[in-house]
Amino acid sequence: MSRSSQSVAHSVEVIDLNTHYGDRQILHNVSLEVKQGEIMVIMGGSGSGKTTLLNHLLGLMPPTSGTVRILDQDLGRLTPLERQKLRTRTGVAFQSGALFSSMSIGDNIALPLREHTDLDPTTIGIMTRLKLEVVSLAGFENLKPAELSGGMIKRAALARAIVMDPEVLFCDEPSAGLDPVVASSIDDLILRLRDAMGMSIVVVTHDLDSTFKIADRICVLDKGKVLALDTVEAIRASTDTRIQNLLNRRTEEAEPDPDAYLRRLLGDTSTPPDGTPRT
Repeated sequence: MSRSSQSVAHSVEVIDLNTHYGDRQILHNVSLEVKQGEIMVIMGGSGSGKTTLLNHLLGLMPPTSGTVRILDQDLGRLTPLERQKLRTRTGVAFQSGALFSSMSIGDNIALPLREHTDLDPTTIGIMTRLKLEVVSLAGFENLKPAELSGGMIKRAALARAIVMDPEVLFCDEPSAGLDPVVASSIDDLILRLRDAMGMSIVVVTHDLDSTFKIADRICVLDKGKVLALDTVEAIRASTDTRIQNLLNRRTEEAEPDPDAYLRRLLGDTSTPPDGTPRT
């Protein structure tokens, strides 16, 4: 599938999303959309709100206000049964893999099919081995997660995430902790999955090389706000200092505030030390 700016249906829509942890506001009027068949990368510095936003997209926590729509369904209005049905149309590859250590790789991948379909064991076995072929893990189905390398665990997690042919795939730091060669192979796999299956993919990552390789568009978060939402080329060319600091790994030196420093020494925690809550 070629990258295109042609307007197509949205697989994911976030509208005016606001989130609080107690008195702290984490997300501020966040809005974005992911087109059908698009790879959207969400990136930002530590504490920017990436994980909180992903939790909302996965339906793991309700926002203070705003709307999250997945495949044209408003998560805030779904019944538990409707939410469960929607989850069968999406896939999630967690950062750590989140594989069950007591189960073989084949059983890990087959689990969604066993839980959510009435397929017979023979068909489930065929579909499981097919997905192992897709992620280049054919022949490893009887091994346990502890017997796999970090890159193989990431591949197995992707196989489980796509075993039910989802329309939307969410990936949390898919190349984190991997050496550059293995990380590049994971990027290639994500691109192949999008092209072969036509799914929309949302990737949360801090890996710039991966971002520039796989993204159709990039959403840059900064202190819980959407700083930029544009193509790779536009993000690279941005003149915004905060974006260039992020791309060039430069820290932002804040001017010291003597009054704030004194309040911290006196134990006044009413204001976060740097004004940026950790997410």
